Amino acid sequence: MTKFNIDFSKIDFQKMDGLVPAVVQDVNSLQVLMVGFMNKEALEKTLETGKATFFSRTKQRLWTKGEEESGNFLYVKEVKSDCDNDTLLILVDPVGETCHLGQKSCFGTEPTSLYFLSSLEQVIRDRKKNLPQDSYTTELFSQGLNRIAQKVGEEAVETVISALAQDKEKFVSESADLLFHWLVLLEAKESSFKEVLDELQKRS
Repeated sequence: MTKFNIDFSKIDFQKMDGLVPAVVQDVNSLQVLMVGFMNKEALEKTLETGKATFFSRTKQRLWTKGEEESGNFLYVKEVKSDCDNDTLLILVDPVGETCHLGQKSCFGTEPTSLYFLSSLEQVIRDRKKNLPQDSYTTELFSQGLNRIAQKVGEEAVETVISALAQDKEKFVSESADLLFHWLVLLEAKESSFKEVLDELQKRS
């Protein structure tokens, strides 16, 4: 769900001659993707369309990320302003790579573990949609929800057995199997890892 926790009237566009920096962050992995600039019109269009739109200082016009060639739009999920109301944080669900050099992030940072989980979720989602041949994940989705749930149960039992056997290497391996099949189950149920994290956060 998109939510804009922002009071538009309080944004200070005067400090930088009508512009404010906009830090763009992946809503799932929390990886910083890029930094752009917005004027009032760019922010208005972003809030209206749900796609991140910026003001190009070189071309002196508005531009929506992905509109020209790549189609790699940044679908906005949340907008926040900092404590001075002169910088924006744009949380997005990106399509494809953000950087024009073909990288996920313009900063070229090493992916975090959370980023890897987010990427794995995207792969699993793609397998469910396209069902490519010679894919184990495709096989699971083809067998249906009952089989997927059964596999999660089997992997959970094997994880417990390896834990009680005091075999750390086996335990880590079985835990990885469990996590993978659990992610497949989440996708089968049209849920996400982030929803689970949000629920945990509510309980903390």
